[in-house]
Amino acid sequence: MSGTEAQPATSGWTSRFVLWDAYFAVTGLGVGTAVVAEPGHPGPTRLGAALLFVALGAWYVAFGRALMRDAVEDWRGYVYLAGVVMLYVPAVLLSGIASFALFALCPQAFMVLPAAPAVGAVVLLNAVHVVVLAVRARDLAEVTAPLLIAALIVGVVSMIGVWSQRTVAESDRRAELIAELDRSRDEVARLSRQAGVTAERQRLAADIHDTVAQGLSSVVMLIQAADADLDRDPSSARRHLGLAVDTARDSLAEVRALVAALTPAALTDSPLSQALHRLVERFGRETALTVHVTAGGTIRPLATSVEVVLLRAAQEALANVRRHAAATTVTVRLDDRTDTLVLEIADDGTGFDLADTGDGYGLAAMADRVAQVQGTTTIRSARGEGTTIRVEVPYS
Repeated sequence: MSGTEAQPATSGWTSRFVLWDAYFAVTGLGVGTAVVAEPGHPGPTRLGAALLFVALGAWYVAFGRALMRDAVEDWRGYVYLAGVVMLYVPAVLLSGIASFALFALCPQAFMVLPAAPAVGAVVLLNAVHVVVLAVRARDLAEVTAPLLIAALIVGVVSMIGVWSQRTVAESDRRAELIAELDRSRDEVARLSRQAGVTAERQRLAADIHDTVAQGLSSVVMLIQAADADLDRDPSSARRHLGLAVDTARDSLAEVRALVAALTPAALTDSPLSQALHRLVERFGRETALTVHVTAGGTIRPLATSVEVVLLRAAQEALANVRRHAAATTVTVRLDDRTDTLVLEIADDGTGFDLADTGDGYGLAAMADRVAQVQGTTTIRSARGEGTTIRVEVPYS
């Protein structure tokens, strides 16, 4: 399927991840510098704390960064946070200032774990500093303020973390919906093109049926009639052959017009009413039936595609009269009805049962063609009562 491919849901976060990298680097560097510069601690202690901060940075770059960038939440997130705890705890034991690294470490819990485990990890990380102070303090009252601060940090970080996770999840869902919408739009476009191709094939099949097939059928019948009259009435045979030649030429013109512009040759330089007159007159010459064509009201011009439909309907109706009706009189009437144009073809032939139209293609193709221009087709017939075909199309 062609079209827009779905983009990874994390592509937007990946493009902004450099901001998180910068935040982590600035926080780590600032806290590490404060640890090294902290007075009152021997040099080896400060150096050990600084090395632990370097190890934390290396652990982030080597393992945790990829998990956060790609929004991975599986067992590796627990492994990463376990490593963080193993490096962070001794750093706090060496220097209390190291606890300020929580500003960078707590958000990481929500970046590699689901919400509930992430809150637990934040509580654990904040508890480290409080526990260290409680062990070292001579009076538990000294731990009250740090404990309250830690609780506040846990609450704030947890709320921000959960909110961020939900926001990211919602963004991911929206990205997936947009990608699905793009795929659906492409599928709709493909199906529309396919439907258009199918409709065009059906239309061309109807055009070919109404031109080539009917023309050849008329030619065959005229040649058969000429063959039957060849010995007993040569002049009648020549007349039938002349009509066959005229029909073949007209059919050839129709085919050329169909190929060139898909517009009936009869409509190229004349209005619909004149084209119907010529069609009916030729039909009368070929069949020797009594035919009448009338027009009621002022026949206003229609779109060429609609006039094609009406002309094809008349051709199909007359072809059915020729083949099946055994009629003596045919009437073709074109009526202007203000908002609609009505074409009616009636014969006094044998008629047929409307419940049994056989396997013929013509009537079904006619109705489909009329429906495509928002018109309606009505057929009235009964055995022994003739047939009337009424086609009604709107002017707009």
